[in-house]
Amino acid sequence: MSPSPQGTSVFVVVTKQILTENQEQGVCPEVWGHRGWHGGHWCAPTHRPPSSPQSEAAYRCASNRDCQGKGRTTGSGVLTGRCVPYNVTLRTCEIRGWCPPEVDTVDVPVMLEAENFTLFIKNSVRFPLFGFEKANLPPQVSAGELQRCRFHPERQPLCPILRLGDVAHFAGQDFASLAATGGVLGIKIGWVCDLDRSWELCLPRYSFTRLDSVTQHSPGSPGYNFRHARYYRGHNGTELRTLTKAFGIRFDVLVYGNAGKFGIVPTLINTVAAFTSIGVGTVLCDIILLNFLKGAEHYKARKFEEVTPTSPTGCAPGALGDQSREKQSTDSGTFSLGL
Repeated sequence: MSPSPQGTSVFVVVTKQILTENQEQGVCPEVWGHRGWHGGHWCAPTHRPPSSPQSEAAYRCASNRDCQGKGRTTGSGVLTGRCVPYNVTLRTCEIRGWCPPEVDTVDVPVMLEAENFTLFIKNSVRFPLFGFEKANLPPQVSAGELQRCRFHPERQPLCPILRLGDVAHFAGQDFASLAATGGVLGIKIGWVCDLDRSWELCLPRYSFTRLDSVTQHSPGSPGYNFRHARYYRGHNGTELRTLTKAFGIRFDVLVYGNAGKFGIVPTLINTVAAFTSIGVGTVLCDIILLNFLKGAEHYKARKFEEVTPTSPTGCAPGALGDQSREKQSTDSGTFSLGL
C-alpha cells in the first residue's frame, strides 16, 4: 500500500520501486542512464539503456561553454555551468542538488503477486429526504460465507470482496502491464433505487473503468507513479535520504446514487406546472367558469359578443338614413356603432 496519503476514498497498491540510496546535498555530474557510485567515482555501464530526459545528448559536454544556455535546472538539480568528468571517457554538466542523481531507467522486478490481493469494500448510502439508509453488505450472510465469496458481475454481483486482478480485467486492462507502468482504476458503486418497492430491492451495482486512459499511451507521462523520501543522519551528522520512485495501481472508489418515491403533493405541483407551460391551464379554467360555476352566464356574457345575422336584401330603402343606430356590446364594457 502507499506510504503517503493519496486522498479520500483513494488508495495505491505499489507494484514496483526504484531506490536511490544515500543521497546527500552537494555537486555531482548529471547522469545519462544507468549508473553506479562506487568508491567516490561514477561507473558507466558497457551498454547504454534507452535515452531518458536526462540523456547524454542533453548533458554531455567538452567544456564549460557547452553547459551554459541549457536552462538553470534539470530533473536532478541546478546546473552550475561547469563541465566535469562523468568517468574516464565521458564528461557531463555538473549539477547542485541531491547526489547521486536518480536514474529511473533501471530494470527492477514487478510484484505480480499483487494480482491475487483482495479488497473488502464497506460502503453505505443514505437518502435523508426519505429517511432511508442501507449498506452494501449482503443481508443474512454469515462471516464465513463473506470471507469465501469473490465478486463476479454475474455469479456474485453483491459480494463486496474484490480480487485486484479481476478489477483490472473487468476494466479491460492487463494486470501485468498495469503493474509495470502504473495506472488509475475507478471502482464505481451505483445506488439507483425505487423506494416505493421493497427495502431489499435497493442494491448496489459495481462497475469498473480506467480513469487515466487519456494519458495511457502518452510517451511523456505514461502510467502512474510518485516519489517519496526517507531522511536520516549519517555517522558524521550529514543529512542523507533514500529516494523512492514508486509505480503502482491507484484505485478510486466512486459512489453515486439516486432515489425516488411517489408523493401526491409533488405530483400535483408538477402536473399543474406542466399544463400551465403548454397553455392547457387557460382552457381548463374557461371550461370550468363557463359550465360549472354559479355565475357562468354572466361570465359568458362578458367574454363573448353575440351578433345577430342580417340579410342584405332585408333592409328597407332608407333604413340606413341620417339617424345612426347604436349597438350595445356586452364584451368587457366596450361597444360598437352600426351606421
